[in-house]
Amino acid sequence: MRVVSNILSPVLLALLLFCLSAGAYAQSGSMFNQRDDQYRLLGLKRAKEMFETARKDYERQQTLFAKGLISQAELDRGHSNFSDAEVNYQQSLLAVLFEQQYVTVAKAVKFQTKNGAKHVRLTVANASSGGEEYQKLLNIDDKLFRSLQPDVINDVYVSLQNNESAVIAQPYELKIEQLRHGEPRQLDFTLLQDLDVVTVNMIYGKGTQRSLKVFLEKDASENKVIVQSQQFSQEVELGQTASYDLTLELFGGVLTTFNLEVVNLPPQVNRYFRDANSQARLSQLKFTESTNTRRASLQISLPDRPTESVVIDKPIQFYVLVIPNNGSGEIKDLQSRIWSVGEIEKLRVGFVKLELLPRGNGKLLVRAQQLFHTVRQDGTVDLSIDIVNEGSRRLDNVEIKADPPINWTKKIDPQVIPSLNIGEEKRVRLQFTPPHDASVGRYEIRVQTTSLSDNQPVQGEDKTITVEVQAEANIFGTALIVLLIVGLVAGMVVFGIRLSRK
Repeated sequence: MRVVSNILSPVLLALLLFCLSAGAYAQSGSMFNQRDDQYRLLGLKRAKEMFETARKDYERQQTLFAKGLISQAELDRGHSNFSDAEVNYQQSLLAVLFEQQYVTVAKAVKFQTKNGAKHVRLTVANASSGGEEYQKLLNIDDKLFRSLQPDVINDVYVSLQNNESAVIAQPYELKIEQLRHGEPRQLDFTLLQDLDVVTVNMIYGKGTQRSLKVFLEKDASENKVIVQSQQFSQEVELGQTASYDLTLELFGGVLTTFNLEVVNLPPQVNRYFRDANSQARLSQLKFTESTNTRRASLQISLPDRPTESVVIDKPIQFYVLVIPNNGSGEIKDLQSRIWSVGEIEKLRVGFVKLELLPRGNGKLLVRAQQLFHTVRQDGTVDLSIDIVNEGSRRLDNVEIKADPPINWTKKIDPQVIPSLNIGEEKRVRLQFTPPHDASVGRYEIRVQTTSLSDNQPVQGEDKTITVEVQAEANIFGTALIVLLIVGLVAGMVVFGIRLSRK
């Protein structure tokens, strides 16, 4: 019996260990909970316990196999259970880590370069700061935990968009290979559309997408206003008014009042500023915390005639300055001299360069003292008209044309005036003669004037002359009628005297 007992004891021990191993495997397999996917942190704890149990069982089976108490198949089965538990544990750990990945926008600053381009300096950061907390909470092996890089987010794609989800910056998209916790990255975008509010679109990790609408800060390195104008160069006729649109954007952290000034304009040119919305006249403007961009317009009125400072076709370059109110006392005598761009840059104020090109245009004025004339059938109409240049540019080749009735003769002296300076006046004589057999009645003659001003046609106002042709007078008939009237009057007087005597 003792021999049998000695033989059965190792067998029973092996069977017991096998049952315990199988029970542990069954138990480990039965620990899965469907809610582990929903509550991933609790699922990670469960997977860690399963992994620890499988690891201990495998180590125990290795010892038994070394003593020859279990077979190779049993050892392989234990290794397979251990590997499954390890993979399950690593997957749960990765699920928790990827779920907690979070990229945020730390700062978004808008600034302008010297060439006038608008940029956005965007700072993004890895806000996944729970890695070390999970490590302490779960008592995770440091080597395994660090091998998974819980504080690193790979392949972060960043772009700037407007409200219509259109990309409005260049490069269109920037990629960050690795974004580590505690090491924010700074990105530089060039704005293709000037906005104060943009949408930062980020894609990272396993396709996680996040869009964040941010209000751009302004670069506070220099407290000044950036001025821009789309209509920076204009052609304006003398006597007319030009309007320059101005966009004023505050870059700086100090909210103050700014004065609007214009330099290098001739004194004969009138100028003033208007608010773009209310159309009220402006000399100062103020920014608020919610409004860092203002719009205004500069109105420029030219004199009616050219002067020494305002010359036709000679451009006038001038500047609009936006000066802080607290620094306006240091800048004096702005209108007393011509400023160079270098001197204006040394003032360290916001400014924009504008250009005005005075243009002139000739204007024909035709004056006629009388437009109605009478003439006998054998007579001639003599009249004169005055041609005046009331424009702001010389007139060339002033031509006078007349359209009399058929068979009438005309004479125009002079028919062409070579040139007519601004304000100059020339007299033109006209002569019209009807034919001998012209019918009695009224006739109209149209007089036209044309000219060129800066190679552009100029049309004067047409004048219509009315001529009445009267029949020739009959002297014998007229005398007979007069005698009859005189005789009739004399007879009535005699008859009246005789009647009174009776």
